[in-house]
Amino acid sequence: MKAPAFSYLRPRQLHEVLKLLAEHGDEARLLAGGQTLLATLNMRLSEPALLIDMQAVSELKGLSIAGQTLRIGAMVTHTEIETSDLVAQHAPLLTAAASHIAHRAIRNMGTFGGSIAYGDPAAEWPACLLALSGVIVVRSLRGERRIAADDFFTGLYTTDLAPDEVIVACEIPVAQANQKMSFTELARRHGDYAVVGLAATATMLGNKMSNVRLAWIGVGSTPMRSPQAEQALNDQPLNAQSVAQAVEVLRSEIAPLPDLTHSEAAKRQLAGVLLKRALTSWMSTVENA
Repeated sequence: MKAPAFSYLRPRQLHEVLKLLAEHGDEARLLAGGQTLLATLNMRLSEPALLIDMQAVSELKGLSIAGQTLRIGAMVTHTEIETSDLVAQHAPLLTAAASHIAHRAIRNMGTFGGSIAYGDPAAEWPACLLALSGVIVVRSLRGERRIAADDFFTGLYTTDLAPDEVIVACEIPVAQANQKMSFTELARRHGDYAVVGLAATATMLGNKMSNVRLAWIGVGSTPMRSPQAEQALNDQPLNAQSVAQAVEVLRSEIAPLPDLTHSEAAKRQLAGVLLKRALTSWMSTVENA
């Protein structure tokens, strides 16, 4: 199929983008990397009157460190994150996740902000942002808002982003020396959407865990955490007993949505496998420290 007819503008300033959104409302769509939007256009699942291409807006690009925060511009591509030494040093969870995103051609074009705005529960970046206690910085002509990742994803492909708002950047606390991170997912083929995935972080005080955050891919209608499993791990020593207890709690806590090839029970089982895998990898590093 072909995309429906639409007008196209390529502004160079963020303020121009915001004015266009305010003027055209629901008739306008933002084009970031286009890896999702162009497909929906061609299938006529989206029929905007105006397409606003943000590729020329330099304010939305770049990776930087400010104090204890890593700032990722909305238009930074998946490949830029994957190959960034700054990201590898300060947010290694993102480096670990990047290679799981689709294929090279898509990573070269797709953007961090576009993925976050779309809110796909099967995508890697939303779960990573949850696990890392990230903040989404959004702007409109009314001003700027900062939204915690925990509050941003509100439903299936639905976020707290208002129609006249644009994601400007995402901000992530830089990794600490005593922080553990793990990203793992299971897919039928590399590059396919994950059947189940896990982005996990925790702070280690000796061999005890705190601030555990477990963010799941492909489990619910949004990228989601498992607070009961997190609580089962917080303030506990990291050992075989605590790992087994957390896996048991997780499997009783979650009710994964089935897909075309995997039942709820299968996904629940796989989620437990991923949690055990992540915690076991941390345990080996603690034991060898």
